Amino acid sequence: MTEPRLVVPPLTPFAADGTPDWAQLASQIDYIVEQCRATDIVAAGVEAQEYHYLDMATRRALIERTIEYTAGRRPVIVGVSHPDFRTAIALAHHAERLGAATIQMLAPNRAFGGPSNEDDLLRYFESVAAETALPMVLYLNAGPGADVSVPATIALAKLPRVVMIKESSRDLARVSRLIVEIDAAGHARYLTTVQMLLITLMLGGSGATMPPPVAEIARGVIDRFVAGDIGEATRLQLQFALFPARWMHRGLTPTMKAAMALIGRPVGSMYPPWQGLTEAETAALATLLRTTALAPQMAP
Repeated sequence: MTEPRLVVPPLTPFAADGTPDWAQLASQIDYIVEQCRATDIVAAGVEAQEYHYLDMATRRALIERTIEYTAGRRPVIVGVSHPDFRTAIALAHHAERLGAATIQMLAPNRAFGGPSNEDDLLRYFESVAAETALPMVLYLNAGPGADVSVPATIALAKLPRVVMIKESSRDLARVSRLIVEIDAAGHARYLTTVQMLLITLMLGGSGATMPPPVAEIARGVIDRFVAGDIGEATRLQLQFALFPARWMHRGLTPTMKAAMALIGRPVGSMYPPWQGLTEAETAALATLLRTTALAPQMAP
């Protein structure tokens, strides 16, 4: 069996003035490598990383520092998403020069309005693929990106440069079909979300992408699944039934940043003016985390 992938995007730590805290990023990457045992690390590739708030110079610096701090311990997938395919190409070339393993691109909405159709998306990805030697991760997340149909997803998966697809729908009917028509068919490896991790593995999918610290619990799910201990894998997967769901009205990133602080691995505040969890919400999160696999890292 091919090793399931646990792809982990480090949260971007921000100081009070809104600039990245590089020391906290370095420490977090050590945790992702050593404790979460990620198979791949994502640089500036998903919304939870708040990279879209950064100017281009700082975004490039975030990519550079992520690769520097990973120090060859894991392959780095560099996010190059941008509505302008020329900017995506420039970021892809930057990733090449830095030694990235792969690039990741969000399927974009049309900036001038209306949904992107299959032809739009094929032209977009083909335009970038023609200018880089790096393999690509197709990132599907409706809302910040296009709502891509199942047929269009399959068509995109058949592009020669696409090696992985990360899909955020959490729709079991959709996920199961795409596992069959993409992963099992040999077009690309198919990755889902934290909530779908165990069922994805059981159906033959390749893993999931998620930030820390849920990635640490996910490592346990994957290890027990590979060992054939489905009962323990299920027990660990059920820890995601409430975490992060109870706090998702605040958003995934605030919840993960609060959780990281609670396990003694602070990653800074939200990018201003966005706020994190309230004091009461943080206390409730701490109580729940003490019932999960993260409990040993929490202060008494």
